[in-house]
Parts: sequence; structure tokens; C-alpha cells
Amino acid sequence: MPTPHDILKRYFGYDSFRPNQEQIVEAILDGRDVLAIMPTGAGKSICYQVPAIALGGWTLVVSPLISLMKDQVNALEQAGITAGFVNSTLSVPAQLQVLDAVAAGMVRLLYVAPERLGAPEFTKLCDEHPPALVAVDEAHCISRWGQDFRPSYMGIAGFVDSLPVRPVVAAFTATATQRVRVDIADALDLRNPLQVVASFDRPNLHFEVRRPQGTRGKDSMLRAICRKREGQSGIVYCTSRKSVELVCDMLNEEGFSATRYHAGLSAGERKANQDDFVFDRKRIMVATNAFGMGVDKSNVSFIVHYNLPLDVESYYQEAGRAGRDGEPADCILLYAPKDVRTCEFLLTNGIEEAPGIDGPTRRELIDRAMDRLKLMTFYATTTDCLRGYLLKYFDEAAPGYCGHCGNCETKFEEQDITVEAQKIISCVYRLAQRNRIAGRAMIVDILRGSKNTKVLDNGYDTLSTYGIMADVSTRRIRFIMDALVERGLLLVDSGKYPTLRFTPQAGEFLRNRERLVVKVPKETEREKREREFARAGQPDAQTAAETLADLPVDEELFQRLKELRARLAAEAGIPAYIVFHDRTLRVMSQRKPQTEAELLDIPGVGEKKAAQYGDAFLRAIKG
Repeated sequence: MPTPHDILKRYFGYDSFRPNQEQIVEAILDGRDVLAIMPTGAGKSICYQVPAIALGGWTLVVSPLISLMKDQVNALEQAGITAGFVNSTLSVPAQLQVLDAVAAGMVRLLYVAPERLGAPEFTKLCDEHPPALVAVDEAHCISRWGQDFRPSYMGIAGFVDSLPVRPVVAAFTATATQRVRVDIADALDLRNPLQVVASFDRPNLHFEVRRPQGTRGKDSMLRAICRKREGQSGIVYCTSRKSVELVCDMLNEEGFSATRYHAGLSAGERKANQDDFVFDRKRIMVATNAFGMGVDKSNVSFIVHYNLPLDVESYYQEAGRAGRDGEPADCILLYAPKDVRTCEFLLTNGIEEAPGIDGPTRRELIDRAMDRLKLMTFYATTTDCLRGYLLKYFDEAAPGYCGHCGNCETKFEEQDITVEAQKIISCVYRLAQRNRIAGRAMIVDILRGSKNTKVLDNGYDTLSTYGIMADVSTRRIRFIMDALVERGLLLVDSGKYPTLRFTPQAGEFLRNRERLVVKVPKETEREKREREFARAGQPDAQTAAETLADLPVDEELFQRLKELRARLAAEAGIPAYIVFHDRTLRVMSQRKPQTEAELLDIPGVGEKKAAQYGDAFLRAIKG
């Protein structure tokens, strides 16, 4: 019999195993069950593919990834390993043909979805020719504490018990907390399993959270990220199909090489787009979380989450698709508070519409999903080390300071926010006294003294907290709100319209006059201008962009910019408005941007135009 090292070299071309792989392979060959938690890129598949060849007979791989089974089988066959799959994409005659090939000893690995285990023709095969190894991929799907519970996985243990000879059972997943690991081992009835938890630390990955203002700010920031990494491969993850379409179109209009992937596309288009990305015909893939599993593209150098992921497990798995070649890679989350509401809607609807779940279980799953979302939101808002947060989440010892994440590299300053926190909490309390509750946006409006219709119609302008933070930016109020939620002083009620509630801890905070100090990113020049302008009597401004839009136009500069535009348009032989609209030039003459980043914040200035005309306009403004 060939040794595991012989198999590794012959079929996969590697001289040595990666960390943990050899230990797992030897345990399986010794007849011991295994539970392996190995992050994306750690080489889980090798751990059951090598034993599948060494054991003889055939290995059953239970996987939920129907759309990727064919790719996995093709990859094995390219390596010289006979493999097959049975799922709904095959006709009934084709399925029976595959099962006959397994019975004849012509297939080493057979991939099936968990729903297939109870099919009569499949159980007949297993009764007559039991598998030597059952490998359970994406094993977290069996746990109700996990992020992707699938009731069909609950039948795997019963299927194994029904076999005439019990095979070795090996369970694999990329992400699982301690609670989920216990759940997996119990639900699969693993017997004295070897438990391997690989380190979740990926030193080559640089984690960062950015907080753009509004959709326009997100788009501008995404373009800047892609422009800086032009020529490199990257994935942009979006929550919805609609967002995928809009972001992909926007990137292509700006001259980027982008394609798309989501469940609403035909199988043919998904495959073609995936191939374009894998073979570097397209540099950027814009996708929902339907993309990535089983796609072994090693040179992805950046992952951008355009929307907040549903949980830390999903985020880490998706972010981990960067830097699989060991080269430095960036994992950037673009966080906006409104994303939380979208996530709550998706989670609630997804679980409520899932078949085969009873009422109490459905409620329990929703509650647990909301708890995981809360921890994901804490990651997006923390000022502590991001790498440390992720490692602690997965029960791994973590440094307080890694020196290589967005937070560790940001210049923070400790600030006493006690008074501001008291004002925000008091506003929530005053609303509660009137038996009213409100969301973040409304509370910001009340505190800043907004005169919008909703505030006035509800009589919120009569609250004692109305306008008491008129000179504080919307961004800072929201930042402090996040800090209060993270510390349990405010509670976010999940639902269609999430609201903030007063907590007992908040009452103690006010009564005891406790001091609250947090780390705050140092204020930028633009934020200073917004704050100063608000002090001048513009409490209704909701964002820096809106506030600064009220600045007076520098007419002399405006005329100079129009002259510059006319000259550039004449040189290019195009109408002047194609260079920039008048409105864009007016905002330039108001804000007077000094850098390319500030120029990109101007409405009507895209990455392509900034690259083509930016230097000329910046020189004119500085002059």
C-alpha cells in the first residue's frame, strides 16, 4: 500500500503536508473519528482525500454545496483520482449509472447532499457496499448554534448507525466556536474523536473597518480601494442580488474589470463568470455569499465587504479567501449602521421561510442568529485590535495589540464621553417616559434639534433633550451610540424598524454619575469643518456632505474651473458637460478639495475622471 506521503506527492504534487494535515490523515487511517476545525486555505480536502485512496473501497463525502460538486469531482479526476457525485443536477439514469460505478469499485470518492442519504437506491448501495470513510464537509451545518443550520444534517448520525459496518467518520468545517464544536461531536455521535483546531490567525491578512457616509460614500471608498489595487484580483461581497448588480455596473462604468455572481443568474452564466475570475480574465468578482466555497483561487489580494455580514463565522470564512498564496492581502469591511437593519430582515425572513423547522425551534434559531449579528456589529464598531477580536471569538488566545490591523494602525485618543453619553441615554429615557421608542436616526434628529416633519409632528421638539447636541456631528453621535450599545447601556431591539431602549445598566450609569472613557479616532479636518459649521447655526445638517453643500460658492474659482473645463473638453473634442457638470464645479468651488481623496467626495467625480482630470483641477483650486 502507498504511504500517505506517496499519495500526497503522486496525486497532489506536494512534498509535505501542511500543519495538522498529517495528524488527521494518520488518525483516520488508524480507524479513529476526527473533528477538524481548519480555516479557509488550511487544506481540509486533503485530509479526507488522501485517506480515501489509502483505505481502499470508497469514501462518502456529505456536502451541502451542490453547485460545486462537479468542480470538486473534476479537480480530483484531473489529479488522477476517480470520483463522482449524485445530486438533482443529474438525470435519474445518470444518477443510477454513478451508483453502479461505485458498486463496481470504479469510484473512490462520492459526493452527495445530506438529503440523498435516505433515498432507496442509495441506501441499497450502502447496505451492499458500505463506505470505508464518511467525511462530513461544512459540519457546522448540523449545529443549531452555528450560522448555517440545516435540518437535513441531523440525519447523518442515524444513516451511519444503519450501515452494516460502521465506517470512520471525519467532520470538517472552517469556522466553529467551542459551543458549536461540542454540538457537532454530539450530533454526529463521534466516538473518541481526534479534535484538531488549527490556528485562526492568518498573519498575512490585514483587517480593517471603514465607516463611509451613505451609499455615495461607500461607492467612492470602494472605487478608491479598487483603484489602489488595480491589476490585482479581489472579491466584493454584497448582501443582496440587487446590490451585486448595482456595484458591478458601477465598477464597470468606472473602467474596472468586474463580473458578478449570485443565485439569480443562470447556472451557465454563473459558471462563465466564475471562470472569467478564476482565469484572471476579470479582476474583480462582485458576489453574494453564494460565491467562494470550493473556489481555490490563490492570488486574491483583497476582499471588500460592501455590506455587513450576518455573523463573524461567515465574515471570517469569506475574508479568508484572500491571501491563500501566503502573500499580503487586505480584508476591508465597509460598515454603515443601516446595514444592521438589512441583516435583521434577511435573517428573520430566511429562518421563517426555511422548511422542516417547528415553531419553537424557529424562534430559537432567530434569537441565536440575532446574537451572532450583534457580535458581528461589535466587530464593526470596536476600537480594539481587530485580529484580537476575531481570535477571541473563536476561543483562541489573542494579543491586545497586533500592530497590523486598521485599528492598531489608527491614531486613537482617549476621550471622556460621559456628558455626551448622558445626553443620549437621557433622550432615550425621555422618550420612554412618553411610552415612545425611536430608532437611531430619529434620536440623532432630536438631539441635534432637527426641524424635519417627523420630529415636529410627534412633538419631540418639546423634549428637554431636543437640540442639546446641536453642535455635535451626526457621525460622532452614532459612534457614541455604538459604544453605549457595546457596553450594554443601550439595547437595540431587533425587528423591521430597530429601536434603542434604556437598560438597567444605563439607569445605574446615570444615578452613579459614572465616568465613561473610550478610544476615539482623531477628528479629521473635514469633521472639524462640519462641527464648526454646525455651531454657526445649521443644526439640521445630517451629514458632512449636506452641511458643506450650504457653503457659499467662490464665484471667481467657479469661473476658473469652467474655463479649465472648456479647455480640456476642446482638447478632447467632447462637449464640456461630459468632463464635469456645472453642479460638480460649484461644489468644488465650495469645498475646495486639496487631495484626490477629497476630490472623490465631490458629487460627479468618479475614479476614472479623477484619474484623467483630477491633477488639473486640484492645481487650479490650489492656485
